[in-house]
Amino acid sequence: MIRRVEARDEQAIAQLWQALTDYHVALDPRLPGATPGAADRYAQRLIERRNDPFTRAFVAETGGQVIGYVLGAVVNLHPDLFEHVDVGFIADIFVDPACRRQGIARRLVHTINAWFAQQNVTHTEWQVAAANPDGIRFWESVGGSAIMNRMRMDVNGKV
Repeated sequence: MIRRVEARDEQAIAQLWQALTDYHVALDPRLPGATPGAADRYAQRLIERRNDPFTRAFVAETGGQVIGYVLGAVVNLHPDLFEHVDVGFIADIFVDPACRRQGIARRLVHTINAWFAQQNVTHTEWQVAAANPDGIRFWESVGGSAIMNRMRMDVNGKV
């Protein structure tokens, strides 16, 4: 079942967010790890913002246990520089690895996109780690395509 996040989901969200962060660091150690207590702070902020009209979080639940979540927001990037375009931004999505390959992430994406559509958003954006080929394949399978590549270099490196 996919439903809106509730206050009772705070601990589960903290655990899933920590797993998401750990997963990314394992993929690429250049990605930032969590600071002590960050997972609890993240979950608390997500719960506090659950009634924000521009933010929405949904959880996937099975057997009374939260096994995944998605967090999205309607944003207008640099409204003072570019034409006004509201964008649905998926900030985070994660499904417990033991529960993957069951269509849960697809349902979470479908649910957040349905909410974005209700907000008159015409497209959704997100970031995916370059070192995450499974994530890239997932996003391509749901209709995503690259529009920008975020790159990085050591400031003391060769030019």
